[in-house]
Amino acid sequence: MIIVRNLTKTFPATGQEVLSRVSFQVDEGELVALLGSSGTGKTTLLRCLSLKESWTSGQYIYDSKDITQLSLLDKWKQQRQWAYLEEKPSLNPNQTAYKNVLPSYVPWWRAMLGMVSTDERITVMDYLEKVGLLDQALEKAEKLSGGEKQRVAVAKALLRGAKVIFADEPVSGLDPESAENVLKDLREICVKEKVVVICILHQVEFAEKYASRIWGLNAGRLVVDIPGRRLTQREKDLIFS
Repeated sequence: MIIVRNLTKTFPATGQEVLSRVSFQVDEGELVALLGSSGTGKTTLLRCLSLKESWTSGQYIYDSKDITQLSLLDKWKQQRQWAYLEEKPSLNPNQTAYKNVLPSYVPWWRAMLGMVSTDERITVMDYLEKVGLLDQALEKAEKLSGGEKQRVAVAKALLRGAKVIFADEPVSGLDPESAENVLKDLREICVKEKVVVICILHQVEFAEKYASRIWGLNAGRLVVDIPGRRLTQREKDLIFS
């Protein structure tokens, strides 16, 4: 589904190479965990892949389309078919989980005026149930835990029809149980919905437990690209040395 060849990004002002000839392939249904020390280019890579930042050179193919050759308008259209999850989801704290998700499926003006059909309401509730939040559907976002807020963001992404989700440290700051719940949801979604998830993680043990593929980035280079499993000490040294 995604093929990247020699993706490189250099800051023009300083000449600093942040990403160096990064190459990989990701198939549908994969959950990729991106590991690396602070400052190694993880967020830059995620932002380049989600088209939030440009890159200097390299080829990027998605679903047989060469992203590199698309016009700005077509890139914008493509970007809208994906989802980018921030570390702290942007939700309206005064609205319920249900109302935060609703505009992803129903035009905002109809949602605001209450012009929502029964089928549409049921569909939104179905997606909240997919991420284990059916019981919290009518709870205001301000009362939800960090993990629950992140799962609302996942429901929004799925309801939009996103086939690729880029997640920037989606479990950072969460307690272990909440973090595991979010990652379980993402893994299950990959398997059932054939969605691709590429997420930055700091916890090696979570990557080993939930990822179907693990990437290790060091100094802007992809030094580890393996199926999800326990990392060897040599692989950890390559990533974090």
